[in-house]
Amino acid sequence: MLHFFLYIVENENLKKGLLFGIIAIFTIGLQPVIANSRPKIIDPYLFAAITSLIEALIFLPLYILERRELKKSIEVGIDKKQQLMDKSLLNGWKKFNSIRLLLIIGLTFSIVPVLNYIGFELAGAINSSLIFKSEIIFALIFGYLLLKEKVSKIQIVFCFLLFFGLLISVTQASFNVLELNTGVIILLISVVIFTLVHTLTKSGFDRNELFPTQVVFMRNTVSGILLFSTYFLFFPLENILIVLDPQNFIFFLLMGVDYGFSLFLWYKSLTYIEIGKASVVLSLTPIVSAFFSFIILGEVFTIFHLIGTFIIIISITIIVKQKK
Repeated sequence: MLHFFLYIVENENLKKGLLFGIIAIFTIGLQPVIANSRPKIIDPYLFAAITSLIEALIFLPLYILERRELKKSIEVGIDKKQQLMDKSLLNGWKKFNSIRLLLIIGLTFSIVPVLNYIGFELAGAINSSLIFKSEIIFALIFGYLLLKEKVSKIQIVFCFLLFFGLLISVTQASFNVLELNTGVIILLISVVIFTLVHTLTKSGFDRNELFPTQVVFMRNTVSGILLFSTYFLFFPLENILIVLDPQNFIFFLLMGVDYGFSLFLWYKSLTYIEIGKASVVLSLTPIVSAFFSFIILGEVFTIFHLIGTFIIIISITIIVKQKK
């Protein structure tokens, strides 16, 4: 009877995790499409600043709710060990290492969105979505170097295969890396930067001093304020009228809401299924990007994109299957 009950619970969790993951495929796949659909008058710097502030507003109530849950758990908790863990999560951000880490995250994500929006424009939505799948390669590298995580030979082999799939897609099987689109290079730099910061963030989670909604809220608050406050050092003051125009503001709102809910859906998926299964589900985002890019932007999904996508999905599946 107990085994049957556990099976039902696990099956329900799998269904919920997959549901959140499948919805996230669409929200994440739409990000480069929304970014490239915006009016040309909205530059990447301003787009990153306003969308970050919108994301911070979305995560503020989630962050407050989670803090309340932690306080409630501490007050009524019977398990002393759990109480200590909850206290650490509630107050861990006050420690010097955590403050420094949060500032690094905020500063980094002031640069990353700008690079992403520039890269989206130059590389196109389909290539952009595919390039983001290289994150798993750099996650293994930084995990090995910084967190001492083990990397198997099979994972290394399929990392090379994944990169091969990316080259097929972005070079259209010409393999002429000397003539790579500038946007591809910019996006690869962005992936390296944010994967490194994600690895450092994991160390904060492992120390039980930070929790996800807190990190997302604080990173967007810091990056939004920093980007917006420095924007007018480089651009004219009258550009504020761009934000106030309702036809323009809809794109700021769309991107902020889409990105914010993508993160929320990702975390919800991880509460029900392990990260490996969630990563495999999200490997399908290039297909969504390709479909909407073709419908909205008129981009062509070539046979080489299809071959590259297939290789990437297989590679990610094998890599995460090898990782506990």
